[in-house]
Amino acid sequence: MSPDPQHGPLSLPGTSSVGVLVLHGFTSTTASVAQWARAIHTAVDDDGAHPGVRVPLLPGHGTRWEDLAGQHWQDWRDAVDAEYWALRREHERVVVCGLSMGGALALHTAARRDVSGVLLVNPALALVNRMARFSHVLAPAVPSLEGIGSDIKHPAGLESAYDRTPLAAVAQLNTLMHHTVRMLPAVTAPAVVFRSDEDHVVSGSSADLLARRSRGEVLVVPLHESYHVATLDRDAPVVEATSRDAVQRLSRGEPFLPGDRA
Repeated sequence: MSPDPQHGPLSLPGTSSVGVLVLHGFTSTTASVAQWARAIHTAVDDDGAHPGVRVPLLPGHGTRWEDLAGQHWQDWRDAVDAEYWALRREHERVVVCGLSMGGALALHTAARRDVSGVLLVNPALALVNRMARFSHVLAPAVPSLEGIGSDIKHPAGLESAYDRTPLAAVAQLNTLMHHTVRMLPAVTAPAVVFRSDEDHVVSGSSADLLARRSRGEVLVVPLHESYHVATLDRDAPVVEATSRDAVQRLSRGEPFLPGDRA
């Protein structure tokens, strides 16, 4: 099945020195991060040039949940790598951004590639549902469970996500998170982590793991009025403005993080 064009890849060309890769979450689509990506695209350097921004639709997403069940975590990693190198061909520096699973992929990329900054919204390094760790055992007997999308505090908030969660894909997500946590000491780029006070999908320990194990400086920005999908929630303006300003500083040759941070 082909992806819905409204939820498909998004490319916003730019001519500044910075390219930005924005990654959506597990079972979701680019629609969950498109507004965030467009806000980042408004960052300008001293010549008024905008960053190039790419938002890929990750393999197995945007069609039907059965397609996601057949994916391996390396498929997501390789798709992100391809987008990273596409940005590097056109931009001197790359910033990686991600929501939830996209945050884990962004960190996995930052541990292996030359990255100038990281922007994360509730990155998935540990899940709230502890039963998820047994998904590889349960998947043959229980192919899917109820969907996890639209964990949004705003009553009108709606995420374009699958209504079922394939357990085989949850097992792959667990593997991705495990590898990413082990690789955190290799992350040296400065990072901004937007962390919701209340998140029903990703454990708050994810941000703590990054702050403890990464060798790059980590700035945690608390979000008081959002649940997991903060890019579509009440704190979206905070996420967008803070992200835009970080990319704009980098494109102007200033520190990625605000204040006196190096």
